[in-house]
Amino acid sequence: MVINVKGLDHRGINEAIRRTCGDCTLTGCLGERFIAAGMSGRRVTIEGTPGNALGAYLNGGTINVMGNAQDALGDTMNDGCVVVHGSCGDAPGYAMRGGSIYIRGDAGYRAGIHMKAYRDKIPALVIGGCAGSFLGEYQAGGVIVVLGLGGSGRPVVGNFPGTGMHGGKMFLRSDCKGIKFPSQVTVREADGRDLDEVGPYVSEFCRLFAADEDAIMSSAFTVVTPDSKNPYKQMYVAN
Repeated sequence: MVINVKGLDHRGINEAIRRTCGDCTLTGCLGERFIAAGMSGRRVTIEGTPGNALGAYLNGGTINVMGNAQDALGDTMNDGCVVVHGSCGDAPGYAMRGGSIYIRGDAGYRAGIHMKAYRDKIPALVIGGCAGSFLGEYQAGGVIVVLGLGGSGRPVVGNFPGTGMHGGKMFLRSDCKGIKFPSQVTVREADGRDLDEVGPYVSEFCRLFAADEDAIMSSAFTVVTPDSKNPYKQMYVAN
């Protein structure tokens, strides 16, 4: 089913999605916010550029964005998958607690901020290009992968990745020389077990976007993990 969203607000768009039997394509998107908020059991393809908070509180199903997305993509999503065939703005995966987000291009600042995991829910944010500053800020769980593809010449990540990180893991396809990390994280070269862990995420990225898995996996990866369960103890507790 094709839904032309021109002239509809987010309530009208989401009501139209709920009336479909499963799959639908939204055309004419230009900054409409909150599309597919809280959705489950649907497959939505978006042509155009959706606005902020696409897939917020997503609880299942799939969203395919054929171009770019804006800020707060997948905000607090619980399940499902969001696939962006372009780039996105700031804070994709904000507080996400399940499901996966795959972005072919770049992401802005604070990607993966407040990500968390619970029992069998391990959210994943995979960025094909580069990420801005404060990647994984306050990350409490889940997996962030940044592949640095696209040949932009930029560092794989901006300043201060992992600030306040106290759970989860990051995989950065780079030796990360010259990147400043905060004191509360451990930064090391990926070993064989790490590559086995990141491999399925890379494989899925390559399936979605027709990328060369062997070429990606043959490069160096850096692993970033928290080194303290209480990264702010030294700031707020007298010793």
